Amino acid sequence: MAGLTFERFSRGLTENLETPVRTHLKNVYATFTLATIAAAAGGYAHMFSTLIGAGLMTGLGAIGALIWLTITPYDGKNQLQRLSLLGAFAFLTGCNLGPLLSLAVMVNPALVLQALLGTSVVFACFSLSALYAPRGHYLYLGGTLMSALSTLFWLSMLNFFFGSRLLFQANLYIGLAVMCGFIVYDTQLIVEKARRGDKDYVMHSVELFIDFVAVFKRLLIILTDKEAQSKRKNRD
Repeated sequence: MAGLTFERFSRGLTENLETPVRTHLKNVYATFTLATIAAAAGGYAHMFSTLIGAGLMTGLGAIGALIWLTITPYDGKNQLQRLSLLGAFAFLTGCNLGPLLSLAVMVNPALVLQALLGTSVVFACFSLSALYAPRGHYLYLGGTLMSALSTLFWLSMLNFFFGSRLLFQANLYIGLAVMCGFIVYDTQLIVEKARRGDKDYVMHSVELFIDFVAVFKRLLIILTDKEAQSKRKNRD
């Protein structure tokens, strides 16, 4: 039964995706995996090393590495340079998550692993739904997702002045849903780009990496907040 299920799974991907597209996606997801490992190393460095920690310089460094990568198109000879820039961006991004990771560990050390597993499951499910969906089925979501993201930004700015817990939670949960939508949208967009000849797997992996980090961050905040509230109620 398991073998039959796997055969159907593989056949579904084969029918939906051409061989060059599947090869491109293998490169994208392999590079994405390396980026997540670099981010994990960055988070570890913040928590357990005195050499580097989250701050203004790491934030600016992450932005700088991403901009440098964006303006450095692949020319056939700079693959190592672009992968190094991706690694630097991912490492500094993970480092900037350090304070949130430290807070979660203080509340409950298991929360980080729970958030990571939850994010991995969410990412895999939404990615597969995009890969199995009919061609271009979710591309219409782009405008809606960008509008929602803009609305969430202004809500967060508004809440900066009011400090409403309700607005904070709404922003958190709606933001999580929006970023799940971006996983679906970006995955299908990468497939369409590959079909049109855009094989820049490094930049495509960056798009998925940003989605993954955004989901992980929100999920970890939700879990930490719930755990803290639960402990507060038990003390009372």
